[in-house]
Amino acid sequence: MHRRLLVVLVPLAVLLVAALGVPLSVTVAEREMQETYVNRLNDVGRFASLAEAALSTGRTEALQQELTRYHDLYGIPVALIDTSGTVLLGPVDAYEEAARTEPALPRIVTAALAGARSEPSWEWAPWDDSALVVAEPVGRDSEVVGAVVTISDLSRTRELILVRWAWLAGLGLLPLIALAAVAWPVSAWVLRPVRKLDAATSRISEGDLTIRADAEAGPIELRRLAQSFNTMMDAVENAAQRQRAFVSDASHQLRNPLTSLRLAVESLAPHLRLEGDGQQVYDVAVDELKAMQRMLNSLQASARMESMRTASPVDLDEVLATRVDRWRALTATAGQTLTVDVPPGLRLLEPPGGLGSILDELISNALRLSDARVVEVSAQAVPGHVGVGDRVGAVVTVVVRDDGQGIDGSERAQALRRFWRSPRHQNVSGTGLGLAICADLIGAAGGTLRLEDGLPRPDGSGHGLAAVVMLPVVPQVVSPADAPASAPI
Repeated sequence: MHRRLLVVLVPLAVLLVAALGVPLSVTVAEREMQETYVNRLNDVGRFASLAEAALSTGRTEALQQELTRYHDLYGIPVALIDTSGTVLLGPVDAYEEAARTEPALPRIVTAALAGARSEPSWEWAPWDDSALVVAEPVGRDSEVVGAVVTISDLSRTRELILVRWAWLAGLGLLPLIALAAVAWPVSAWVLRPVRKLDAATSRISEGDLTIRADAEAGPIELRRLAQSFNTMMDAVENAAQRQRAFVSDASHQLRNPLTSLRLAVESLAPHLRLEGDGQQVYDVAVDELKAMQRMLNSLQASARMESMRTASPVDLDEVLATRVDRWRALTATAGQTLTVDVPPGLRLLEPPGGLGSILDELISNALRLSDARVVEVSAQAVPGHVGVGDRVGAVVTVVVRDDGQGIDGSERAQALRRFWRSPRHQNVSGTGLGLAICADLIGAAGGTLRLEDGLPRPDGSGHGLAAVVMLPVVPQVVSPADAPASAPI
């Protein structure tokens, strides 16, 4: 409660000081300048009365001494001038020297000789160096015989105004300092759980459903939000666990009955009659049972791989070193050709379950489903700001191309869905889960999987299929002595 009051009252105090500070500063300046002007006006009024009497009697010695003494005492040149502007009495040299730097002097003197009392001539800005010129006519109406003029240096007055403004600014800074002293820990106290909640949501977006927000720190509203967030995540995690458990348990529980059914069906083989279509029905039943067993194995593998949601850095060289020989053996057995063109030193974020397993699936699809003669694996680092999933940054692109049948452009988006299979591959062993699982795992690492045109077919009828894997680059610090050679694999 106290912190809430401080958060509300301190900004109000600052706004109040700011609202009053500027008018108060202007008032201080106006008051100082007005006092100075009134004092000079009183002085020239008194000198004008003395000058009128002195000129009428011809006794000007006392007035000359008065004007000189005033200049010596206050440093303000004061002079009695006639209607032509000639100085009759006063410190002539000091007055003429000050008059040369005041462009407003002729206007004010002309107004005074016309019988009008002059208006203030100063600039309100304390940093301006103009003087205050005050003139008082000697005589009345049409009998004006001269004017008393003072030229006051306002440097000391402006210094006083600046000092007072500094004091006001200092007083105005006190609430700001108090606000900063209070707002810093209060804002840290308020924002700390927000930052933790942001970090938790970032981890959850990467697939870690075990992260929870801190529900013990911060304002009561944020604590309630964190508690609601944790309750929601408990429900989401439980639902995901139940889903994976159901898939795994169902697959496991169906395995034994399905195995028994297959053994029972296969045991019927000696009892089949040679005539009729019994053998054909038997073969279809065995094939369907084998397909169901492969489906259950894929479902169990999917449940296991989806439970792994931690991506980690890996060197692409190390992944390929354990896979390339096996791929070459498989392609050689099938009478196909495998080429691998991957520069060394590429380090990327490996999807959960391993990048090798994903590449195995993509190579297997190219060998089994496309009827390809050439399979090509290539990789490159793409610098700059390239979007991958929800991330933006440099990426490593790994591409598996073939020159086989490929997939039509309209079918490529469906090929990444679970259990989808192309009509051309219905008689080829498979479950339709491989690409979908690969896409999910790559997405969990902040990457993407997309399908594009592959290598040109030998008969010129089109292109095969290319599976493009894009994963974020992980910076790698390599010493010059340990830098790898630049030859491709």
